[in-house]
Amino acid sequence: MLPPLPAAVEAAAYHMPRPAAPVRRFPELTDRKLEVLGYLAKGQSNITIAEQLVVSLKTVRNHVSNILAKLEAAERTEAIDRARDAGLGH
Repeated sequence: MLPPLPAAVEAAAYHMPRPAAPVRRFPELTDRKLEVLGYLAKGQSNITIAEQLVVSLKTVRNHVSNILAKLEAAERTEAIDRARDAGLGH
């Protein structure tokens, strides 16, 4: 067992700034929808995404539709462009 830290060291450690939490891209999306958006950004089709995620094609279509709504994207290509600009799909 280690000896306790001196009070001054313990106090200094308590007042040290904590690292900032990473900024979440697209905080309006769930983790699953963010995963789907990543596949979209890679140019994957709905069928391929469904196979990768082991879900139905209808589920992927629903995710894509919800992604477009939450990102207020008029079409799939707009969401893809925004995802790539944010670093997804590389």
